[in-house]
Amino acid sequence: MRAGRRLSIAVVGAVAAAGVLAGCGEAGSSGTEAPQQSASGEGCAPVAGEQLIALTDDKALQNADNIIPAINTKVATPQLVAALDKVSAVLDTPKLVQLNKAVDVDRKSAQAAAQEFSAANGIADGVEKGSGGKITVGAGNFTESEIIAELYKIQLTAAGYQVTVQQIGNRELYEPALEKGEIQVVPEYAATMAEFLKGKTGGGSDPVSSPDVEKTVTALRGLGEQVGLSFGQPAPAQNQNAFAVTKEFAEKYGVRTLSELAAKCSGTATVLGGPPECQERPFCKPGLEQTYGLSVGSFSSLDQGGPLTKTGLRNGTISVGLVFSTDAAYATS
Repeated sequence: MRAGRRLSIAVVGAVAAAGVLAGCGEAGSSGTEAPQQSASGEGCAPVAGEQLIALTDDKALQNADNIIPAINTKVATPQLVAALDKVSAVLDTPKLVQLNKAVDVDRKSAQAAAQEFSAANGIADGVEKGSGGKITVGAGNFTESEIIAELYKIQLTAAGYQVTVQQIGNRELYEPALEKGEIQVVPEYAATMAEFLKGKTGGGSDPVSSPDVEKTVTALRGLGEQVGLSFGQPAPAQNQNAFAVTKEFAEKYGVRTLSELAAKCSGTATVLGGPPECQERPFCKPGLEQTYGLSVGSFSSLDQGGPLTKTGLRNGTISVGLVFSTDAAYATS
């Protein structure tokens, strides 16, 4: 979950409280470092190109960070929850990529992007009226959270509530406000929030999240009950660590999955790019090594799914890079 965006994506386990996407952390300085394990084989040299694609995580390295409404239990009426669940029902990862593109690339406002999406998908149609009253929806200070918060506002307005969207800080700041009812609704990420609440409630050292969304959400609901929080239905959309290559790289080497990358591209010519902590975090380089058997020739210390990593891919200085799964860079039009 991205430092500037999550808060949203915290690392599972001991790093959950850091409020970053699993396997990620703060952006670091650029540079290339020797890999922790020497690579054998030729590998796959970088291939420059503009269009990025995310390689399929076919062995489920990443946990289920599905988007899910987090709600103060005191206001979690069936009508309010049902209104928010209509967003979850239609929001998948490709649609979220396009929504992020509408704001980050096409320069629409989050409100305009949300309105267009709502109208196109009819999600405000037939919303049952709730009890009314004032609702504050919290939004993180990153595009994706702002868009989803605006979608929640549209839904709750249709349900008869008086809704405002308030930008919030990181999870350590806004989660207590959600518990106290100072804000009532926040778009969350299932695995990250589950690990955060586990740490807060003293849930032990073992992770409660996993690649299984049902198990992750079940754990999340149980932890939420302890602190006065309820959760709607998870969306199919997930914002996770993802490993990107250029379209030209994928076509040249015939790779579309991480298993194919490991089988065809382990070797000295392969350069992995990402934040410095990627070399140590279980959902980044060590996970690629242990789950997929990928061996790279070098690691380029760049940033956390940001412009340095995407530029490195497009300029052909890295073979594969950490770029989050809902990034606008994956949009094809």
